[in-house]
Amino acid sequence: NEPTMPLPSLSARLAFALAVCFLAGTQRTAQAQNEAETFLPSDTSSYTDSESPEAARALARQDILEDAEVLDRQLNFLKKLVRFARPSVVHIETRRTGGGSGEFQYTRGLPAEEAGGGVIVTYQGKHYVLTNRHVIHGASPSSISITLEDGRTIHPAMVHSDRETDVAVLRVSASRLVPGVLGDSGTVDIGEFVFAVGSPFGLSQTVTYGIVSAKGRRDLQLGQQGLKFQNFMQTDAAINPGNSGGPLFNSRGEIIGINTAIASNSGGNDGIGFTIPINSVMAIARQLIHEGKVSRAFLGVVMDSQFTAKDAEKLGLTRARGAKVNGLTDDSPADQAGIRVGDVILRFNGQEVEDDSQLIHIVSLSPLDDEVRVEVYRGGQVQTLKLRLADRGKFNTGK
Repeated sequence: NEPTMPLPSLSARLAFALAVCFLAGTQRTAQAQNEAETFLPSDTSSYTDSESPEAARALARQDILEDAEVLDRQLNFLKKLVRFARPSVVHIETRRTGGGSGEFQYTRGLPAEEAGGGVIVTYQGKHYVLTNRHVIHGASPSSISITLEDGRTIHPAMVHSDRETDVAVLRVSASRLVPGVLGDSGTVDIGEFVFAVGSPFGLSQTVTYGIVSAKGRRDLQLGQQGLKFQNFMQTDAAINPGNSGGPLFNSRGEIIGINTAIASNSGGNDGIGFTIPINSVMAIARQLIHEGKVSRAFLGVVMDSQFTAKDAEKLGLTRARGAKVNGLTDDSPADQAGIRVGDVILRFNGQEVEDDSQLIHIVSLSPLDDEVRVEVYRGGQVQTLKLRLADRGKFNTGK
């Protein structure tokens, strides 16, 4: 494959387009005046703007059309992105046989219509739909209707889900399925342009866009069941009831998250939506596909929950960040990797660690088989270590 240049952000494109419009406008006054004569009688060439409002309006109209053409060319990439992404997005409706939990809403947890979204992906040569557990919970495979972008309706052959993360994976089989392209949520930055496709209020294939507003959101009280392990990205792309399970895309048309919840006082979009990073979703989905259940990752450290700014200052850190290690489990991944008591874990698997609580969430959502890079602060220096996480079920204590 040939390398491709990354697309600039929407704000950068807007700024560029406006700059081009301004420069072009200063250089084409004479040309615009000549073209404007086609709208006017031939004897108005000596009119001033005050003497001929028609001439001024014609010039303004010509100026607008030329600027719009430049801007349209710069923003046309958004239409291309949507056309590329939508065929992989599906609409999901369920007939529950009992125990449905309804839409996840931060602070309120009000039930909503039994519908949501999903996205088609491929794994080991088979097609799957990624969505949220609360979208399909309580429904048998035959009671789950998946409507494709072309209008066809299919039913999953297999359904697996994980309550503690609200991830579900459905195996599907049909002709002409269009899988989405998986991105890397570990490289997503705050402020990055994103767009969501889903089924808010049952309106399938609805597109909204915005930015990534924050990362590492956790400890949210979601719905009646809640989620034990949380490490959400936050976005201001409009997310409404029914968007659950639908994908969040980046500016390359890659899936970077599964939209799961909203923070709302009204029940609708208030500009705060929460997305499960796609790296976490796929780590869970792979286990569900192979094992039918999820084995939680284990690091093997005992952390200092009372680590304060004063303690950080004594160690040479400018602020209280990271998770301070107070103990280690023998022969654990942390012990084998060379993590020591007194170390402060600053970054884990590409994510900045704010405190011990966040580290627990990050570890619990990490894959077991991948090599993980860990940055620790020790003796005034930052060191990078590598390790592979173990299955929590094989250990009795620790994090």
